[in-house]
Amino acid sequence: MATEVSCPPGVILAGGLATRMGGGDKGLLQLGDQSLLDHVVDRLAPQVEGMALNANGDPARFAELGLPVLRDSIEGYAGPLAGVLAGLDWAAEQGANCIVTVAADTPFFPRDLVARLMQAAKGQSHPLVLATTPRSGDEALKSGGGKRVNRHPTFGLWPVALRDDLRQALQDGLRKVVVWTDRHDGREAMFPARPFDPFFNVNTPDDLVRARQLLEQA
Repeated sequence: MATEVSCPPGVILAGGLATRMGGGDKGLLQLGDQSLLDHVVDRLAPQVEGMALNANGDPARFAELGLPVLRDSIEGYAGPLAGVLAGLDWAAEQGANCIVTVAADTPFFPRDLVARLMQAAKGQSHPLVLATTPRSGDEALKSGGGKRVNRHPTFGLWPVALRDDLRQALQDGLRKVVVWTDRHDGREAMFPARPFDPFFNVNTPDDLVRARQLLEQA
């Protein structure tokens, strides 16, 4: 039986270690006259019913955002799935049946992200969808001729009903997002990657320079 999906709350994933950026909070880096997180909030807010931020450490550093800050409940920086779980636990308290997640370092994600994810989830008993973009022929060859899409595992629609299953999987050591989503017949929502990949994320200082160039096109 398909689950009726209403406008979900959104969770911004900012719980990573940012090692390639030298540590710290990537989301607080400046892009134009706003932080990366400000850009993400501005894009996500019109698409969702309420928002929260998944981050570890002192939540006071995000006070200006005015959002609930959700810590990972799984110790040891278990990756984005731990942030998803924190979001699902929070959403359960709100009475929501699913959440949408986005990454704190990806300021140009689609303005119709949530609508497309929800469209792709129609008919699912548990709405579970990851965002994808086309993979070029060269990329497919380099990866051994696998799937001709790039999956973006921090951008997805996730069901509250499977949060205990996810908790157990994380406690058992699972860390790879697509292993868990494939296990539960997750779907994909395709997004165009022109004029540039909307899921471009800021991992390095060079990426931040590139983001400042892309800001004019976004």
